[in-house]
Amino acid sequence: MSESDSARARIKAQFIEARGYWRPWTEAILHAHPAFLEQYARYAGYPARHGPLSARMVELIYVALDASSAHLYTAGLKTHLAGALAAGASEADVFDVLHLVAAQGLECVYQSAAILAQEAAQVTPSSIDAALGERIERLCPQAACMLQTLATLDRAYVDVLLDFLEHGATGGGLNDAERSIIQIALHACFTAFNPDAVRRLVRVALEAGVTAPRILQAMQLGAHLSVHGTALGATVIGELRATAL
Repeated sequence: MSESDSARARIKAQFIEARGYWRPWTEAILHAHPAFLEQYARYAGYPARHGPLSARMVELIYVALDASSAHLYTAGLKTHLAGALAAGASEADVFDVLHLVAAQGLECVYQSAAILAQEAAQVTPSSIDAALGERIERLCPQAACMLQTLATLDRAYVDVLLDFLEHGATGGGLNDAERSIIQIALHACFTAFNPDAVRRLVRVALEAGVTAPRILQAMQLGAHLSVHGTALGATVIGELRATAL
């Protein structure tokens, strides 16, 4: 084995150890630009290995990010779903994550409806009844004001929305702190960055006793998903190279 072949073999082994997978795009990059792959493995692997989150939570965050409608990355989802189950996650945990994924788009409805109410000079949130107000405060305290505003525009929508939030979860999977961490990761990721939602959810997490290092690690885990664009480019280059041969 030549020195370059030996170096590539070492980089491949290190990558698999750090990231837990090997795909055609990594093979293409290994032969064209091995230094990139070596440094990417160190960078992408760092947040998963350094921080207070358990391996189970790290993998569940990856499940949420890869399953999110803002990403929909099947290969990564399969890898991290298997990793989550191997790290002790239950099916209830996974379906609670998928419930949060399904609810991700609601944050934009909350914020957009608030803008509509302001611009259309709609009635104030005080016009909703006390029972609904109490239910909103119980289920969505971090978005209560916006949900109250939304209820003045479409009360029936808020009723079914709250039913989904309350009864769509399994009841036996994630706890409240874990749910807040998953939500922060979803809204902090560049694929669907929502700073207003992040601010509110960080406040909720801190009030629930989640430490800042745990929150930061959840935020960091999403950054390197952008490599999937690199993977696409490397795959196409590999296909073109094979066609030219």
